[in-house]
Amino acid sequence: MLTGDAFLASLDDGREVWYEGERVELVTEHRAFRTGARVIASLYDALHDPATADALTTVDRFGHRTHRFFAPAYSADELRGGRDAIAVWQRMTYGWMGRTPDYKAAFMAQLAEGHAYYGDYGANALDWYKKCAREVLYLNHVLIDPPVDRHRLRSDVTDVFVTVTGENDNGIRVSGAKMVATGSALTHGTFVAVNSGTAARMEPGRDDHMALVFMVDMATPGLKLICRPSYEAAARHPFEAPLAARFDENDAVVVFDDAFVPWENVFVYRDVARAKGFYAESGFFNRYNLHSTTRLAIKLEFAAGLLARCAEAAGTHEFRGVQAAVGEIIAMRELLWSLTMAMVAEPEPGIGGTVVPRLQTAAAARLYATNAWSRVRELFETQLAGAPIYTVSGPADLAATELRPMIDRYYRGSGLDAQGRIKLFKLCWDALYSEFAGRHALYERNYAGNQDQQRIDTLNWATTRGDLGRFTSLVDDCLAGYDLDGWTDPLLK
Repeated sequence: MLTGDAFLASLDDGREVWYEGERVELVTEHRAFRTGARVIASLYDALHDPATADALTTVDRFGHRTHRFFAPAYSADELRGGRDAIAVWQRMTYGWMGRTPDYKAAFMAQLAEGHAYYGDYGANALDWYKKCAREVLYLNHVLIDPPVDRHRLRSDVTDVFVTVTGENDNGIRVSGAKMVATGSALTHGTFVAVNSGTAARMEPGRDDHMALVFMVDMATPGLKLICRPSYEAAARHPFEAPLAARFDENDAVVVFDDAFVPWENVFVYRDVARAKGFYAESGFFNRYNLHSTTRLAIKLEFAAGLLARCAEAAGTHEFRGVQAAVGEIIAMRELLWSLTMAMVAEPEPGIGGTVVPRLQTAAAARLYATNAWSRVRELFETQLAGAPIYTVSGPADLAATELRPMIDRYYRGSGLDAQGRIKLFKLCWDALYSEFAGRHALYERNYAGNQDQQRIDTLNWATTRGDLGRFTSLVDDCLAGYDLDGWTDPLLK
């Protein structure tokens, strides 16, 4: 398993990352990525720290010591161990990093048993599992086509969407773009596929040249990352933006400019059926929702604590409405954590003797989680009112001899000195109102796909698994209990 230092060194590989019109020479030293890289490095060091190593790691069936969620689970206890390992890393980032290295392990772990699904490329899938588990690789993924010409057939937009442009004995060439590669500047590789909604519309013969699932190393020639603005770079001081300054997972558009992908990195090639099926067959959906739900539960722990502290500083913590708001966030946390408990305690069979969270429970968690954070923001806005903007322009104001006595007098909190109150509400602003916070609100709403698709998937799975049939049978049974002549149920006559 990589250490923190080894992780940082591994990113010095010549990758092509673009930021503000310039190619980044070394991401681990660039102002847009430096601190975030060191936060990820701290997660790797925790794998080797005696205080956390047992909770975080296990030995898989190939003899690799790895992060618990990087290995497939074969029992409810092993799945619970994976959940708890996710929680250890998430508490180190207070739930503010959604795509830590264990996120993509939701898919990669299942390759250990599910490699046969990929047919002629099954050996590639197994090799990638072993490599990923052995080193605890940090991978990102891109599933979504850019928001361009979506009213047209995918096969008619080959100038934008990822398409095969050639092949030879050594591999394939691809061109096109994908969004949004969260954290990609700091990852080891990109997993490329199509999301479930897009795949459902693909047809054999028409879309074969786009029916691809593959892995690509970040240093691949022709692979370019075009990054969004960095909130880390924009953070003037940790006192000003304590979350953005260290937990920004920069999102990027991945551009494949006639990039070469060797055959050993290919999982699905010109195979519409497998490109459609991997999403459901792999167990990725079941497992990624365990990760995301665990992560959000911990983020809600942070949110509940933050609102409680802010209310104490304002002297409103005993107000009935404020207490109700804090209690609501705590209840939201408990609901999400209970969903993780259900997912690990009552799993369903996965590939090759593995177990994965029950699909219907994972679907319910997905739907609830992607709508939870907007309620948290509403509670902060209504209960704290203008308190988060009652602050100073920056740390320099606190150092100004002329200002400091007035700041100490007028900016103090209830039971908290002025510097402590300002520090607290700067944290609150960064969590709920800053540009970093706005990105998080967008992420929480959309990371699991569009809202309609979430609900349609839930309905489709309930239908295919018989749940909807059971639900409608309750209605039919009720209707059968009476007619125009009265009760038909003998017990009610």
